[in-house]
Amino acid sequence: MQTRLNMAKAQPEAYRVMGAVDKYVGTTGIDNLHLQMIKIRASQINGCAWCVNIHTHDARQAGETEQRIYLMSVWKEAGAVFTEEEQLLLGMTEEITLIHTHGLSDDLYNKAIALWSEEKTAQVIMAIVTINAWNRIGVALNMHPPLRTS
Repeated sequence: MQTRLNMAKAQPEAYRVMGAVDKYVGTTGIDNLHLQMIKIRASQINGCAWCVNIHTHDARQAGETEQRIYLMSVWKEAGAVFTEEEQLLLGMTEEITLIHTHGLSDDLYNKAIALWSEEKTAQVIMAIVTINAWNRIGVALNMHPPLRTS
């Protein structure tokens, strides 16, 4: 695939603002491993190889296991590998990422409010929205991770 424009150079202010939103999301009460799970799952759904590569690496650096990373794309079939809270995060990530199908269901929304509160639910939604925006940049610009030989 052909190399496309560099968004940071073509639209530096927009890119800076996106980075600021991403930085803000990192300061919320969302556990770093949970944040990486959101980023990995949305990136898998959106087909953003650049982001899958970065966030699986970040998850491993934060202590995530290889097994759980491998099973994230099939989390519904993975049984007790993921906690109830993690399943809620992954479910919300899927529903918001695939918003065109039916949006965030009342069931998952109500579970989130009951488990976390409005504030943390809003933070999770912002985390999902932010990675989806990054994914769209990565896919639109044909961004691919470098091949590592080891």
